[in-house]
Amino acid sequence: MQTALIVGIILALLWFIEKMLGTAMVIRPIVVSTIIGAALGDVQTGLLVGATLELVFMGFIQVGGAVPPDVLVGAGLGTAYAIIGNSGAEVALALALPIALLAQSIKVLVFIIRSWFMNYAMKLAKAANIKGMINLNVGGLLLHCAMYFIVGFVAILFGSNAVEAFVNNIPDAIMNGLEVAGGLLPAVGFALLLLPMMTKTNVLYFLLGFSLLAYMNIPILGITLFGVVLAFIIVYEFNGKNGDSDTTDKEDEEELFDV
Repeated sequence: MQTALIVGIILALLWFIEKMLGTAMVIRPIVVSTIIGAALGDVQTGLLVGATLELVFMGFIQVGGAVPPDVLVGAGLGTAYAIIGNSGAEVALALALPIALLAQSIKVLVFIIRSWFMNYAMKLAKAANIKGMINLNVGGLLLHCAMYFIVGFVAILFGSNAVEAFVNNIPDAIMNGLEVAGGLLPAVGFALLLLPMMTKTNVLYFLLGFSLLAYMNIPILGITLFGVVLAFIIVYEFNGKNGDSDTTDKEDEEELFDV
């Protein structure tokens, strides 16, 4: 019971610190495993497991609405199981990824629940209720922290065998639904980012980028570089020379490279 409480509290606190400090990277395996190891009295194993899992989860970073396997839960519980069972990094490596995938699905459910408050958030924004928006944001963060505490507490309390059995007994229909929902979240995230920029003028650039990707198979990096050059030409060539400004070419150059 005590070990389960310790692990659950650590996972919740690390998530809270990560978001309150603006992605401080305290949920990376090298940090999570070390803290779990110190809390459970085996720092050496924590460091070893953290370094090993960091290689596995190195590319798992949440960007926008994308929901990758949960690094925090995978590293935390994998390390805890390795220390409790005195079985080393091999067990942590075997358990971390399945646990991270399960936590990913649970996180999708939390995101869905939080999306129900979007209309209320819009009302607060229109009313310029800054305090209300802060409270709503912190409330959503605490909901996530509660999820991490419950997952960590239950997983340690009932053991790794119960976790594996739970994962294996989830109906395929539910897992497929969660996978589809997780796949849609990135599209929703990009749509929300594009919404304030999608004007009658800017929609042409969106269609141009979509056409280059869909029909000409140009890589994302190539489209990005093309967009940078196009933005440079439009802002500093067309607008600069066709506008009402009387600045000289030298002044334009100084403005361009003024940092």
